[in-house]
Amino acid sequence: MDVIDKKRLIVFLDSGDTLVDESTEVRDEDGIVVSADLIPGAAEMVKTLHSLGFTLALVADGDAQSFKNVLSQHRLHDYFEALIISELIKATKPSPRMFKAAIGALNGSEADFTRTVMVGNNLSRDIKGANALGIISVFQSWTPRYPHTPADESEQPAYTISEPMQLIELVNRLEMELVTGEMAGESSEPRQEGQGQQERQGQQETGAGDHVAF
Repeated sequence: MDVIDKKRLIVFLDSGDTLVDESTEVRDEDGIVVSADLIPGAAEMVKTLHSLGFTLALVADGDAQSFKNVLSQHRLHDYFEALIISELIKATKPSPRMFKAAIGALNGSEADFTRTVMVGNNLSRDIKGANALGIISVFQSWTPRYPHTPADESEQPAYTISEPMQLIELVNRLEMELVTGEMAGESSEPRQEGQGQQERQGQQETGAGDHVAF
């Protein structure tokens, strides 16, 4: 069985200010991150999603050695089925090459993008890149270091969370919607922005075109 079959929903995760607190990064003379702290709840989130059977892939911009160092430091390396790093792909988000490389590494295809979520802190990279390919975009607004307001519609996230542990409930709900829809013979794509908003606890309707806060 391919790893992609464990759960229907696939989770792509960014690193900096999504898992790792960029303000704590310690770099060597070559600019490689040798150590860094995680955002509160990030390690628990990764481990919980893995234990629930979700397939995780790191999709991040930076140097491969930096990610190897930090993931090893926090013993998170083995929770990811694929590590897609811009240095190795020779592209950076929002380039579709990054996302296509990730789904390919999981033995999937572009048809699987509609059942994939991309979680990141950067609207112009993570969210824009995901939206362009039909990937479900999730903006994590924890950091004050990056813009929280989309520059245009291409940067509008489908969902917004404020900290890592909120992702667990969100992906569980999306997985349930996905499986329920398939059993009912409906589209395999989970509901995104504006669909069944009144059902989701804590959501606020802020007008047409606004994203869903979770």
